[in-house]
Amino acid sequence: MNTLKSPNIYWKEGEISKPDREKMSGHRAVCLWFTGLPASGKSSIARDIEKMLYDRKIHCFVLDGDNIRHGLNGDLGFSPADRTENIRRIGEVAKLFVDAGIIVLTAFISPYRADRQRVREMMKPGDFIEIYVEADLKTCEKRDLKGLYQKARSGEVKEFTGISAPYEAPQKPELILNTTKIIKVKEHAEKVVNFLEKNGYLKY
Repeated sequence: MNTLKSPNIYWKEGEISKPDREKMSGHRAVCLWFTGLPASGKSSIARDIEKMLYDRKIHCFVLDGDNIRHGLNGDLGFSPADRTENIRRIGEVAKLFVDAGIIVLTAFISPYRADRQRVREMMKPGDFIEIYVEADLKTCEKRDLKGLYQKARSGEVKEFTGISAPYEAPQKPELILNTTKIIKVKEHAEKVVNFLEKNGYLKY
């Protein structure tokens, strides 16, 4: 758990509230947290949803695992401690997006339940939706265009989730998208958008 190193800093509330921003946007803000094994389809589904929402003039943005490690989390590796810090930072960024009235979609392996729970607890009830992109290991290896599973099995890549590092599947996610049984990205994207509509997130 991160602790503040400076004792002389104070949180300042803005003049414009989250509900104010949601009212202006015409929809609720929420964090859609996609988790699953590497190559399970997290990023593909998140980006398809982003396009669907954008076409409806809904303010949204995807935070992708690889992209974040090019900048904000470029100093982190893949040890358990670094993975935890990676998700902590992403959680803080995602919370800022939600506070800004935006639907933020995060596509991260986020292998540890405790880390995902910590992010959930950062946000208000209803502002965090955990989406488990479920796929078996064999399916993920077949889809791996980067060849990382093969490198992990040969020992070239260390601490690789699903091979040499653990993945803790969600126990009670809001949504499960089984990409082993259904391979069409659009079908999964539509399921998530339907969930948002049914639960009142796409209107304010």
